[in-house]
Amino acid sequence: MDRIDNLAPYIDHTLLNVSAVPADIERLCREAVEYDFAAVCVHPSHIARAVQLLAGERPLVCSVIGFPSGSTLPEVKMLEAMRAVEKGARELDMVVNIGALKAGDRKAFLNDIFMTVEGAGGIPVKAIIETGLLDDDQKKLACDLAVTAGASFVKTCTGFAPGCACVEDIKLMRSVVGDDAGVKASGGIKTYDQAKELLEAGASRLGTSSSLAIMRR
Repeated sequence: MDRIDNLAPYIDHTLLNVSAVPADIERLCREAVEYDFAAVCVHPSHIARAVQLLAGERPLVCSVIGFPSGSTLPEVKMLEAMRAVEKGARELDMVVNIGALKAGDRKAFLNDIFMTVEGAGGIPVKAIIETGLLDDDQKKLACDLAVTAGASFVKTCTGFAPGCACVEDIKLMRSVVGDDAGVKASGGIKTYDQAKELLEAGASRLGTSSSLAIMRR
């Protein structure tokens, strides 16, 4: 099926509102099954319930690590990744140490991602680089180092900091990682046309809480 005509398999149906309750997670998972989204993305405290609700279904359970600031200690991110996988998460979206990158501390930046990847034990890790906080050279460096550290995807934004997914950033990120990693567009994706443009620019996954509006367009 044409990927542009059917966006659902590329969407991580996302609910990262801190006030979400079990009923919200149940609704999220029902919608993910109904529309055949790639995954649901939830906070770690909701992993077990989402796994239970999606047992035997196609959508994966994704969770977040070091979210949303990325300033958690690397060993804490590693433990968080380990526990998330133990609970049943099959993809992890981790926020990188943005301060280390901006300070030019490549060793700390690499170690932060590497320890999360180690904790994930083979489960794909998407490195969120917060494009809205970086210039183009920093974006390129972040993507290059993330892949070097073992990330399976590079991702634009958390949605909790300045910036949002845009075509220019997706093209830039794809130009750096080539075919070695996925590119996830996230942050402010609200319409079908916007989602389609991001996929055409090189995104391989979309993270959005506006999934239903996009599909119903």
